[in-house]
Amino acid sequence: MLIVLSLGGSILAKNLDSDRFLKYAKVLRDISKKHTLLVVTGGGEAARDYIGAARAIGADEVTCDYIGIEITRLNARLLIAALGPDAYPEIPSNYLEASKAMTSGKVVVMGGVTPGQTTDAVAAILAEYLRADLLTIATSIDGVYSSDPNCDPSAVKFDKISPEKLISIVMAIEMKAGSKSPVDPVAAKIIERCKLDALVMDARNPALLGEIMCGEAAKKSPVSCGTWITAKK
Repeated sequence: MLIVLSLGGSILAKNLDSDRFLKYAKVLRDISKKHTLLVVTGGGEAARDYIGAARAIGADEVTCDYIGIEITRLNARLLIAALGPDAYPEIPSNYLEASKAMTSGKVVVMGGVTPGQTTDAVAAILAEYLRADLLTIATSIDGVYSSDPNCDPSAVKFDKISPEKLISIVMAIEMKAGSKSPVDPVAAKIIERCKLDALVMDARNPALLGEIMCGEAAKKSPVSCGTWITAKK
């Protein structure tokens, strides 16, 4: 399988713990033995801190986006270092470069690309461009809910939903102040338009990410730690 993995900065770079990078690297190394793997790293808390500082000094939003992109690429650089010889040594700056890097047979790691796009959106576009078999959004939330479970105790988790249902949920959550969707609207639209198979999963435990990607993902079956998004009946 060709897998594109959006690896959230909030779980990868939490507290900038070098041991976490090494644990995820080990898991990604194992996944790459069975699948072709490209990883898009998020910025996490560091990106939010830098962007907050930039706004406080009057930076425009495009500048803030570029700052966030640089942080995602720093996380990509750290992950490449943790992967060592198993990683493609350079960080692709666009989708064409990522496609070329993939032919190396190494794990390709990249960060943000364009202002105005989250790394989830970058991963979705990359998956569409490469015609990936699976897009995985690895985050700190255990799937897609009917509403934000942090704000609504009656929220119901879905094991499997259609891309169209995902968009309706995402748009409803994003419109409520203080709520946060597990998939951003741009990524959701990309998933819909190209009918990607996608998995949103809780990957705070690196070992669980490896277990799902090396086992359940290949079977395309629902898992308790995530939500499958598929246009297939």
